[in-house]
Amino acid sequence: MHANAGTKQGILWGHDLFLISVMGVLAACGLIYEYLLAHYAGRVLGAVESSIYSMIGIMIVAMGVGAFLAKWIDDAFSTFVWLEISIAFLGGCAILMMSGATAIAYTLPSWLAALYGLDPQLAPDGGVVELLQAFSRTLPFIAGFILGLMIGMEIPLIARIRETLYGRRLLHNTGTIYGADYIGAGIGAAIWVLFCLSMPIVYAAVATAAVNAFVGMMFLYRYRHQVANPKRLWSAHILVAGVLALMFTSGSAWMEQLSYSLFKDEVVYSKSTKYQQLTLTQRTIGRGLPKVTSLYINGHLQFSSSDESIYHSYLTYPALLGSARQENILIIGAGDGLAVRDVLRWNPKEITLIDLDAQMLALFSGQDKAAPPSVSRTLLALNESAFLDPRVNVVTGDAFIEVESLVSDRRSFDTIIIDLPDPSHPDLNKLYSDFFYSRLKEILAGDGVIAVQSTSPFHAKKAFISIGKTLASAGFITEQYHANVPTFGEWGWSIGVKRGLPVSTRIAQISALPVANDWLSKRQIEAAFVFSKNFFNDPDIQPNRLGSHTVYNYHHQAWEVDDGVFFSQP
Repeated sequence: MHANAGTKQGILWGHDLFLISVMGVLAACGLIYEYLLAHYAGRVLGAVESSIYSMIGIMIVAMGVGAFLAKWIDDAFSTFVWLEISIAFLGGCAILMMSGATAIAYTLPSWLAALYGLDPQLAPDGGVVELLQAFSRTLPFIAGFILGLMIGMEIPLIARIRETLYGRRLLHNTGTIYGADYIGAGIGAAIWVLFCLSMPIVYAAVATAAVNAFVGMMFLYRYRHQVANPKRLWSAHILVAGVLALMFTSGSAWMEQLSYSLFKDEVVYSKSTKYQQLTLTQRTIGRGLPKVTSLYINGHLQFSSSDESIYHSYLTYPALLGSARQENILIIGAGDGLAVRDVLRWNPKEITLIDLDAQMLALFSGQDKAAPPSVSRTLLALNESAFLDPRVNVVTGDAFIEVESLVSDRRSFDTIIIDLPDPSHPDLNKLYSDFFYSRLKEILAGDGVIAVQSTSPFHAKKAFISIGKTLASAGFITEQYHANVPTFGEWGWSIGVKRGLPVSTRIAQISALPVANDWLSKRQIEAAFVFSKNFFNDPDIQPNRLGSHTVYNYHHQAWEVDDGVFFSQP
């Protein structure tokens, strides 16, 4: 009698060990799906922060709805297996589906224009095209909701399966399942950070989906006698396994081709780093003329070789002209080496560059082994092998942290040049804050100059002015200037000194440029400081305090809400 009871208890413990392990594994998968879809939606839709948080919020709500719906399911065993098959299929294919929808929606106008012989500027952009583009932007959230709905059913079904096996209500059933769920989710977060971020997104999706499919197969085998129509379920698993195998072997190539279709020029190299998606394109403009090379980061143009020299001349020359010395220079950002190239022409003793993305630095140093040799040669020619110069010291890391180290080491720089992406993400917002600029003030020489890339004064006027006010609030004597860069439109920079004459006055006192520039003249630089008389007459624009997200909100309003429309002052 006691032996039978012990045997039965052992069997139940075996079921418990299996089911609780299954719940932990599935929780890890569920969290990875959340991050996968949120990560991809952020890159596709552009508004990274709002897209990520919206996706996670939608999936959490969907999980709650799924948990409610689970009470109407009669056959917990069979439904659970079907659920895992469905999650594996949608989770493994969702990224490719979203990529395909985006490619179709945004290439359709140019295809229709070519079909009917229309001028590219007259390509249709309303009606069905507009609906398709809206659907492609909504599809990530639809996929996230459906996936969340199914994931939400897992906990109630596992809980019911445990009670069915025990043949009674279990006192701590919910707590046990949720405990496994929370621990599994934590493990999933660790897997995402340690492994998934550094691999192609399709591989991460397929690997996670494969785990779901494997769990479904293990559950089906163990409880085959409680499952209805097991042959149909085995067939479905084989079919999904085949789809996942195809996705694993060809999914990344398909994703690349779909991504490439969104670019007008030929994509010559694409690389997904831990922090961003880098895409290099080239365009032939005429026989015997050099090809135009462009860099896109997360689908947004970073530079075009046709006019990048204009941008980088305005970024570097005014600051170097205004500085008393040009011996020790600090550059923050500028991982393409183009600003370093221009600064090297001033023959400094040392340049310290801080950039977050080691893989981007490797690409523009000619050290990316995966890049085609022709691409490496092109990039090295473009930045004149700037990173290979022995005077250049590259520091890989978060500038917010690395600058603190420079302050602690009592470093001093004659000129500081900040060439960071626009403040389109809250993580970047801190690098446009009064606190960050005040720390840079600690390491800037007393007669030195700081220059900051400050977005477009035309398309994002409030963000531009806010950056200037932020620099001033950190204690700098601040001015702003602007110029037209054809591929970007009207662009602007902020510049400041710790004491003495403002930079524009210092430049006015110089007779000629000490270092020749093929694009800039002294008069052009002086003219860049001139704005319309009422341009700065908006007292409500605030500086960006650390933690306030002021610049981020101004930038988001300009580009994501108003779509870069300039609102002129009355």
